[in-house]
Amino acid sequence: MPGRPNSWKLFIALLLLPVCAGGGVALFKTLRAAGGAETAWVPLMAGALSWLAIYSLLPKPMWVYVFGHEFTHAIWAWLCGGSVKGMKVTAEGGHVYVTKDNFLITLAPYFFPLYALAVSGVYALGSRLGAWSGVVPVAVFHLLLGAAYAFHVTLTWHILQTRQPDITSQGRLFSAVIIFLGNVLVLLLAVPLLTGSSTLAEAFGWWGGSLSDMGRWAWAGISGIIHP
Repeated sequence: MPGRPNSWKLFIALLLLPVCAGGGVALFKTLRAAGGAETAWVPLMAGALSWLAIYSLLPKPMWVYVFGHEFTHAIWAWLCGGSVKGMKVTAEGGHVYVTKDNFLITLAPYFFPLYALAVSGVYALGSRLGAWSGVVPVAVFHLLLGAAYAFHVTLTWHILQTRQPDITSQGRLFSAVIIFLGNVLVLLLAVPLLTGSSTLAEAFGWWGGSLSDMGRWAWAGISGIIHP
């Protein structure tokens, strides 16, 4: 039946809701631990605010966003073993023709910040080659990274205000869960690396610890019902 795949995805999404809650707690703790890293946060926030001013005052660069959106589909198709046969991009929308499709390929543009990763890649290459060192290049990197990530967040939110076939094809709740988890995963990787305020082990340990706590609370509640 046509509705069966989304029924299974709805069931999986419900099972993943505690994982989402644990990820949210872990992200909160990671951001709280990084609160004192002004050398990273000040240029990051300056870049984000600069983009927000552009977003509010100037026409939205939808062609640039749509290109990144469709190219992200293509990247994930390659990562999943597929190939790309073609891509169409306009300011009104786009399409990529791939030989393989799954939920990661479909939903990747909503959690994979392509332009932010491109900024990071260029900076990492320049630093590796010794071309960029010192306080100013690091500040410029954080400034551009903040702008690029804000670009991803604002324009992704913008297009989600309209009906997206990517979302409806996977089911709304399942899509929301995967997009949330994908964004949490990106931030749990990025914040410790950018600020140095915690380790990746600590960040993901907080996620595991939150899940463990929820498991104990759930078991205590079930035990109380079974053995009042």
